[in-house]
Amino acid sequence: MTATRDRLPPLAADALTGAQRAVADAIARGPRGGVYGPFVPLLRSPELADCAQRMGEYLRYRSAIGTRLSELAILVIAREWNQTVEWAIHMPIAEKAGIARATIEAIAARRRPDAMDDDETIIHDFCVEIAHDKSVSDATYDRALARFGEHGVVDLAGINGYYTLLAMVMNVAGTPAATTPAVSLAG
Repeated sequence: MTATRDRLPPLAADALTGAQRAVADAIARGPRGGVYGPFVPLLRSPELADCAQRMGEYLRYRSAIGTRLSELAILVIAREWNQTVEWAIHMPIAEKAGIARATIEAIAARRRPDAMDDDETIIHDFCVEIAHDKSVSDATYDRALARFGEHGVVDLAGINGYYTLLAMVMNVAGTPAATTPAVSLAG
């Protein structure tokens, strides 16, 4: 069941409370450069929005697994949650960061990509397992640990949790994607 309308659309600037305005200004001054996507509905809870934007800034821009692999993880999570906003935002970023178009297309079609490097395989398998099984197997954990260390494993779990939170918020809110990506999510 999906939302049929934008239940929590953008708020008018003159309707923002002081707390909402402060968070919106902080988001706009940061690396995102504006309030869009998940932060539109999240502004209804300014303290949550502030916490989320700070966590997301770390996970997206400075995680221990690096931008390219973070973007791959975000795509897998967006696909698992049928989250078109995150997909539309992150699909072109992932491609620009070096994720192959064929990998992106396979994820969009809910297929396991054929030609991933070792790092991509670890990230993909970790994200799919945690989404489906609510945990990861010892084998998957051990591969991630050997490659990324404890810091990387915790950040990867954090990326999964953070983008799942955003997907849930936007799926409940019915947040529409502002753009249509070159590779759209297939049914």
